[in-house]
Amino acid sequence: MDFRGKKVVVAGIKRSGLGAATLLVQQGAVVQAMDSQAPSAEEQASFQAIGVEIVPQRPEYLQADVIVLSPGVPSDIPMWVAARQRGVPVIGEVELASYFLKGPVIGITGSNGKTTITALTGHLLRSCGVACQVGGNIGTAVTSMVRTSHDHAWNVLELSSFQLETIQQFRARIAVCSNVTPDHLDRHHTFENYADAKARLFETQQVGDVAILNYDDPTCRAFAERTKATVHWFSSSQRLATGLWMARDQLFYNDEPFMMRSQIPLLGLHNVENVMAAALVAHLAGASPDAIPPAISSFPGVEHRIEFVRELRGVKYYNDSKATNVDATLKAVNAFTGNLWIILGGKDKGGSYAPLKPVLAEKGKGALLIGAAAPLIRETLNGDLPLVGCGTLSRAVEYAHGHAEAGDTVLLAPACASFDQFQNYEERGRTFKHLVKELS
Repeated sequence: MDFRGKKVVVAGIKRSGLGAATLLVQQGAVVQAMDSQAPSAEEQASFQAIGVEIVPQRPEYLQADVIVLSPGVPSDIPMWVAARQRGVPVIGEVELASYFLKGPVIGITGSNGKTTITALTGHLLRSCGVACQVGGNIGTAVTSMVRTSHDHAWNVLELSSFQLETIQQFRARIAVCSNVTPDHLDRHHTFENYADAKARLFETQQVGDVAILNYDDPTCRAFAERTKATVHWFSSSQRLATGLWMARDQLFYNDEPFMMRSQIPLLGLHNVENVMAAALVAHLAGASPDAIPPAISSFPGVEHRIEFVRELRGVKYYNDSKATNVDATLKAVNAFTGNLWIILGGKDKGGSYAPLKPVLAEKGKGALLIGAAAPLIRETLNGDLPLVGCGTLSRAVEYAHGHAEAGDTVLLAPACASFDQFQNYEERGRTFKHLVKELS
């Protein structure tokens, strides 16, 4: 698409919005940014530096030939719907990037695990001498990766449902889905809508592309019917004729031994699945199969994903702030044998907390409740384990420090978004780590 001289409105002024606006200015567009919130001084300065004005997100300011939505901006807002009805193209930041991005794309999505798979894929490719750059929902906005892309390097992209719901021509040569469980229902309204957004990654693939899917997840399995790509499977529970699978703590590629589970440095069965997905990607992207297992063993893990913080008086503290939905929290809890003090709560995302009941009744010594969702969680878990209303993360850490005994584990795995008390899950996780490291 030629943007020279076109009036383009970029909705959203965070990282992706700034990346989109910068790319559009470089392409000769006349750009205006808008947001539903007043910009901070830093945001104002960043857009002024590229010559772009920020205006309120209201219809009277919407004069555009093209509208580009940041991932955080819902696509069903009435002003965007009305613009589409007038024939104005409304695209997402990832779609915009795809018009200019050089080199093949690896697209990685899923309700849980996509960050670990993305980071691990980048680690494996680099360790095995395969050129790549990593970004998307993790780190660098896709539009900001255009400048550093080139024809002979992979673009490894973590892609959320928010990013995928607006793609049209964007194409991943290798596409991955780790799993699909209820999440972001406050945005997508139904699980079907949410799953459909994930499926877009596979629907835009072409013959000759590759789809890597979790055979154990029924929604992922169904994506095989929605793509023209060749499907490769992974499974932690079933033998596969082709793909990566596990039996008795041994991983196999097709029928050949690949590596032992004990060589994987990450906790939890879900991380075995993440490793299998990333290993398949690395192999199909050109990494030598023999070089992949040692590279897996050297992977340091991802910040805010079952991240060990410290041990104090025999109590271990783990940060899994990225567990922003119930399924992610379940995976984190299942990585431990018991004696758990779990910190739950934040901004509710519209799902049910009921799946936590049996596993916390078995493994939990207490749930420390914080944030706006605390009453909902209390109502669901009442009677299953001791519940302590702490309100804030600092009071939860203080309570855990005063009541946990040697052999216990304190786990931040909130099952909620962070936006009621923090800017994002990263700030929540780093605050937790700071609080824990300050304990004496």
